[in-house]
Amino acid sequence: MGTIPLSPRGMKKRHEVDMTQGNILRHLIAFAFPLLLGNLFQQLYNMVDTWVLGNCVKNTFAYAAVGNVAPIINTLIGFFMGLSSGAGVVISQYYGAQQYDKVQKAVHTAIVMTLCLAVVLTAVGIFATPYLLQLMNMTGETAQQATVYLTIYFAGLLGLMLYNIGAGILRAVGDSKRPFYYLVVCALLNTGLDLLFVLVFHMGVEGVALATVLSQFVSAFLVVLNLLRANSSVKILIKKLKIDWSIFRKIIYVGIPAALQLSITAFSNIFVQSYINFFKEDCMGGWTTYLKIDQLLFLPMQSISLAATTFVGQNLGKNQPERAREGTRASLLLAMTTTVVLMLPVIAFAPSLAGVFNPDADVVGYASLFLRCLTPFYVLCCINQVYAGALRGAGNAKACMIIMLVSFVAFRQVYLFAMSNIWNDVLPIAMGYPAGWLLCSAITAIYYHKVRLGKTRLVEDE
Repeated sequence: MGTIPLSPRGMKKRHEVDMTQGNILRHLIAFAFPLLLGNLFQQLYNMVDTWVLGNCVKNTFAYAAVGNVAPIINTLIGFFMGLSSGAGVVISQYYGAQQYDKVQKAVHTAIVMTLCLAVVLTAVGIFATPYLLQLMNMTGETAQQATVYLTIYFAGLLGLMLYNIGAGILRAVGDSKRPFYYLVVCALLNTGLDLLFVLVFHMGVEGVALATVLSQFVSAFLVVLNLLRANSSVKILIKKLKIDWSIFRKIIYVGIPAALQLSITAFSNIFVQSYINFFKEDCMGGWTTYLKIDQLLFLPMQSISLAATTFVGQNLGKNQPERAREGTRASLLLAMTTTVVLMLPVIAFAPSLAGVFNPDADVVGYASLFLRCLTPFYVLCCINQVYAGALRGAGNAKACMIIMLVSFVAFRQVYLFAMSNIWNDVLPIAMGYPAGWLLCSAITAIYYHKVRLGKTRLVEDE
């Protein structure tokens, strides 16, 4: 078993959780709940931005611009998040195998990788913004507002990336509480700065973008400080910040498929957005509102999926495939139950919920239409989210990439092209999302039950 040149008591701190023993459901809930709350507060960054613009500035162009740039942001951030998920899987498997020296090498490799990628993605994001806005069919004042927001956002990308890799490292060893605490602080800070910059300094889109960037740097500072001061295998030591190429190859093996899947799927959504944007600002505003609530509904299943990834990673690291499969089954039941409970009031009170973000009657009308027609299909997403999370925890990200690219990119683009030429109506276009979810869930479920996680391990026995 590997050791780490720290205190012998520093192998595993009280914040870290060994998921290879004990009650499965309790582990999943205890891990997913703070992660859910943390993701909720992270969503508040962009959500508060759009709320302030929709209720304080009352500029439909600015509201639609900030709300509709998510596909552009996610195209770049998705690539990094995929790579960081590879780091999380490698760390969780080494941690489950109690190879703490390898955990530390993986941590330092992940940090150096993040610093390098931050430089590249910042430059690419600023350069590509005008071209991506053209692909989205975004023009005029809306495009001008979006350009301002994205330029400031990408300039501060390092803060977002450092927080996410640091939080991913902590979660890989079972600690989802402290990343949540940091996000609470920073979400509150973001809200205060939004109101200060917009209401007091009248900065508009520039103000909400700057508030987001500053808040993200605060969250990055807190999580990196935590890792610098840790007394466990996830401690960052400045003198050890270098890439271990053997571990880096393992991160790439898992991370590149996930990175390509997330970035290409997000890029395809730029074209989806262009179809929506054809119906002009009120429809764009309604879609923006729908996406804000959509993100909230997705959070529980995504949090449970991440819990499944860590659970499966740790248990396969200890060579316990049956316990890993039991954890996947429990995760799926938990995700579906939670999603059904949440989606019923959303359908019932759609206009009231939409009005919170933007009270304009036409915007609310479009948002309510999208919410009531698309929300019932969210239970399908639980299947592909949880099974994909389990497969990634097993180091099998390539299959997830192929399935999701077929479903969310190839199939969805063919569907949208066909619907746009058959009906001059936005609803058939919007239904491209549930159509893709259905196909992806069916294929993912079949594949998962065929391979049954196997005994995939990225770690070596010592």
